[in-house]
Amino acid sequence: MKIAVGISGASGCILGLRLLEILDETQHEIHAVISDAAKLTLKKESNICVDFTKFKNINFYDNFMLDAPISSGSFGIEKTIVAPCSINTLAKISNSISNTLITRMCAVALKEQKKLILGVREMPFSPISLRQMSELSAIGVSIAPPIMGFYSGASNVNEMIDFIVGKWLDLLNIKHDIYKRWGK
Repeated sequence: MKIAVGISGASGCILGLRLLEILDETQHEIHAVISDAAKLTLKKESNICVDFTKFKNINFYDNFMLDAPISSGSFGIEKTIVAPCSINTLAKISNSISNTLITRMCAVALKEQKKLILGVREMPFSPISLRQMSELSAIGVSIAPPIMGFYSGASNVNEMIDFIVGKWLDLLNIKHDIYKRWGK
């Protein structure tokens, strides 16, 4: 399966990085974009500079590389996820503005009627953002904010991160065992 992953500059970029770490160990073809704002957020929140060399099976693209293969529907991306998805990115996707590779790959997912998952990160949501999420949900987009499920029994930040990433993996239909499921 071909999967496109976007990490926008919302708080919690560490979640997207963890998602990439797990996807790097799968047999799927992964294409990823980490925006400059996400790189800045990773540095400020987690003191992390992305080491692209540690990923062995992921194809990375610059967010302004609008001629990248993932910018075309004919490339055949099957599922797209933006995790986390900033409110700015949400607004652009909702209004068909595709001036970055992340927003373009989402526009492609919408036009090709492929799975699109948005891990929208904000609190509280404004009425405008809620309307945009509702409109996107109505056309089949999965709105999946990084919200903790306490039944997992997570006792530290890494376990909380794995719970959220695990829920996104569930939406991508990728088998895993990184969090405790309900009733287990």
